[in-house]
Amino acid sequence: MNQITPVPSGQVGRSVPRLEATGKVTGRIEYTHNIRLPGMLTAKLVRSTVAHGRIKSIDLSEALKVPGIDRIVTSEDILKIIPVPYYGPAFHDQPILAIGKVVYVGEPVAAVLARDPHAAEEAARLVVVEYEELPAVFDEVEARKNKVVVHDQLKPAGTFPDLKHLHGVRDTNVALDFQLVRGDTKKAFAEAAHVFEHTFKTQQVLHLPLEPYVSAAETDGKTMTIHTASQSPSFVRLEIARLLGWAENRVRVKAPFLGGGFGGKLYIKLEALVAALALLTGRPVKISLTMEEQFYTLTKHASTFRIKSGVNKDGKVIARECEVWWNGGAYADIGPRITQKSGFTAAGPYDIDNVTIDSYALYTNLTPAGALRGFGIPQLVWAYESHTDLIARALKIDPVEFRRKNLLRDGRPQATGTIVKDMGAEVCLERAAELLNWNKPFDRGQGKLRRGRAIAVGFKASISPTTSVAVVNVAADGSCTLFCGTVDMGQGSDTAMAQLVAEVLNIPTESVRVVHSDTDVTPYDMGTLGSRSTFHMGLAVKLAAEDAKNKLAALAAEVGVPPGSNLPIGELFLRKYKMQAGTIVGSGSYIPSYTPPDHANGQTDNATPFWMVGATGVELEVDTETGHVRIERMINVADVGRSINPRIVESQLSGAAIMQLGFTTTEKMDFEAGQVTNASLADYKIPGILDLPEIMSNVVIDASQHNGPFGAKGVGESGTFGVSPAIASAIEDAVGVRLTSLPITPEKVYRAIRAANNDPLED
Repeated sequence: MNQITPVPSGQVGRSVPRLEATGKVTGRIEYTHNIRLPGMLTAKLVRSTVAHGRIKSIDLSEALKVPGIDRIVTSEDILKIIPVPYYGPAFHDQPILAIGKVVYVGEPVAAVLARDPHAAEEAARLVVVEYEELPAVFDEVEARKNKVVVHDQLKPAGTFPDLKHLHGVRDTNVALDFQLVRGDTKKAFAEAAHVFEHTFKTQQVLHLPLEPYVSAAETDGKTMTIHTASQSPSFVRLEIARLLGWAENRVRVKAPFLGGGFGGKLYIKLEALVAALALLTGRPVKISLTMEEQFYTLTKHASTFRIKSGVNKDGKVIARECEVWWNGGAYADIGPRITQKSGFTAAGPYDIDNVTIDSYALYTNLTPAGALRGFGIPQLVWAYESHTDLIARALKIDPVEFRRKNLLRDGRPQATGTIVKDMGAEVCLERAAELLNWNKPFDRGQGKLRRGRAIAVGFKASISPTTSVAVVNVAADGSCTLFCGTVDMGQGSDTAMAQLVAEVLNIPTESVRVVHSDTDVTPYDMGTLGSRSTFHMGLAVKLAAEDAKNKLAALAAEVGVPPGSNLPIGELFLRKYKMQAGTIVGSGSYIPSYTPPDHANGQTDNATPFWMVGATGVELEVDTETGHVRIERMINVADVGRSINPRIVESQLSGAAIMQLGFTTTEKMDFEAGQVTNASLADYKIPGILDLPEIMSNVVIDASQHNGPFGAKGVGESGTFGVSPAIASAIEDAVGVRLTSLPITPEKVYRAIRAANNDPLED
């Protein structure tokens, strides 16, 4: 009998090679795109060509003449099997296929099914939809007061209690207005020695995982199995069961490895449609979107942020007023949660006694917006850290010193009233300053090439409350299988979770196998999002492993093995069953405590189980004759508690920073009357290897999260926080011009330099 030999503790903190690495590099890993089911049909979508309009007619006649077409489905067909075919995590506002009208360009109107995807694609082009165009609204600020209303009334899903009061509210584009009030800002502004006000904007950008959205469904009419690239299989199961009116155990959702997600593959995307199509046809149905179709599925929220601060004569911020408008597009998705959960941090990681925040989720006639790495925080940090540097520059105070004077520290209340614990903003700032040699002379460049540097700090509250459940199965030879719903989409969660089990059971990480998300097998998890998995699922996994360890200790006592013995686990089973037999099952669940914010003022004494902090420092060079910016050095510093796997943590930081670099310098969805005009990788520019900083350093602060698994907390988003404002502030440091909207392109920089020299270019 092969037995797993006990190893010294210390699996947590090891840079264990990724458990799935060999399978990925050899091409053996299965993705949803690889799935082929017997008799499977492929669906291609007919999409709206207008931003807002009533559907007058749908002509299928020419499309049905294409050889090999099985069926063409519209909302009329969907309504026959699903009477209320609307879904969404926050609002039940999105139909499976457009019903009566369309609310953005690219909205699915019909689905063409065929065995041959090329035939389906050809037929989809031949479907003729006639619209009565309606006025549309695209800007988030205008949407709040515009007479054009995207949806007649609000339909809260019921999932989130704080949205229930919005049920039935009519004739508004405001999906949520979150308000926070602390202290008396009006009085504080009157007493301030200086008052500063600025407005900052961010643009629509795309998640753009290299594995586009894909789902497949198969059914026998009594049960449904959905294969999908999803970050939230448990939610998909719940929502599909609700839509069909079925018990949960009739729906099975399987999610293998993902080729990227970044928040885009959360909640329902294609799953409701493939489920309905499978029921209508009685055959398996698969939808695989193209790269272009990602532009019509989900974006990051564009935003407008007006921020106003009052500062006393000593350089202390005593009042801050924030108004944030989030462009949620045509459907709410998770936008109302971003509006609240991120909105309450809009004042920044600063100790300010008087704060008012208004955070608005707005409907517009653009592609829906949802969670994207950072959950709204990068948009906020872009504004409040740019604002911070502008204040410091105006007051002639060193920007690092200005931050030192105002940073939140442990033991002090954040704007919600929640006392801050284990938030390493100060140590991240100091480490970034040290690595940039902030207090030493800096080469400013000469001639047409000018150099600048800057540091920015951001923070995030982990979303709460959420639930995670895990099961640890110890086999008779001492090997272990972990069942948990966390989806590995490239972040290395399988390896990290295996390390937690191994640490508790005192076995090698390599002897732990992680079973991927399968709702018939793996227990419930709210979703892989918001950097919550290491903390929330990590605690559930740790508890499950400890439960198994306690049961193993009871087994040892039963067979007469003294406590503290280093006997292999397999030997305990052998002594008990006289053969290689038996199983120990441990289970654990975790849900953090949470106090909902007061509806009137946004105050709560328990807003989050932990805070994430990241700081970014950059040194860059600006060519004043072209506006081209070359980032010479970027330093990303993060407080992640204790690193479960240091190498994976460093990769997470660099990946996050590179992604945000694209959002800062090149990426922008261009629209004309609501139509995306650059929906391809030829025109929508993501960073290539030559666009990256010449030197990039990722530094993890050695700290401990008091309530985290072995002191750990999330890291996946920390590297995004400070990138945009650090680059903008470094450009100003170099050439004296401040850009307040993203992306920061060479053309914008050049125009700003010319304008500053009273020599603006003609449009």
